[in-house]
Amino acid sequence: MKGNFVVAITGASGAAYAVRLLEVLSAAGCDVHLTISAAGRDVLRQELDLSVDLENFSPAMLMLDTGESPKDRRLQAIRSLAGISSDSSNVLAVGGGEPGTFHYHHYRDLGAPISSGSFPTDGMVICPCSGGTLSAIVHGTSANLIHRAAEVHLKERRKLVVVPRETPLSPVGLDNLRRALDAGVVILPAMPGFYHQPKSIRDLVDFIVARICDQLGVPNNLIERWGAAGESEVI
Repeated sequence: MKGNFVVAITGASGAAYAVRLLEVLSAAGCDVHLTISAAGRDVLRQELDLSVDLENFSPAMLMLDTGESPKDRRLQAIRSLAGISSDSSNVLAVGGGEPGTFHYHHYRDLGAPISSGSFPTDGMVICPCSGGTLSAIVHGTSANLIHRAAEVHLKERRKLVVVPRETPLSPVGLDNLRRALDAGVVILPAMPGFYHQPKSIRDLVDFIVARICDQLGVPNNLIERWGAAGESEVI
């Protein structure tokens, strides 16, 4: 599949979901327009020990290329424990071709292509989505490129998926989720299921990433689908 998606990483917990999603979209041949908030950068360091320079970004900072160094091997072990891996095998439900391309946009660059509705995309994912980002979207208080790109997807009636990761939820947070849902946003909480009998953190991460890809129309084999393991009775 060749898609053109926007992916935003903000300051909620769940950086592993974001990096794994980028891996899968690239393996599927999708082009990704990536933007990362300052808080998102801090969470990437806290949870995955990834140092991301927002001013001089490269995919290698998220371990999204094949470069290797002694530090990379240590990070690979951390990534494996977190449920992410550069192995793209058994990701797609269809044969993969050339990997997709990453286009990075600074979160303060309101002149980036994704800030305009005239720039065509196939959807946007905010993963993970912080409460502050959600609030800015539903109340229209656009202050950076992430907020603006989300607003563009709403006004152009394009798919917008947000992946909140917060517990417990406050009345304000619940109201913002309801407002987002009413505006047409797909609310996809980072709540992995257990009916597929996960055996690792990777299985839990892939459960959420698979559901995101389903919403974007990206075929994948990340999880065992309900009913696929057993034989159905024909009546």
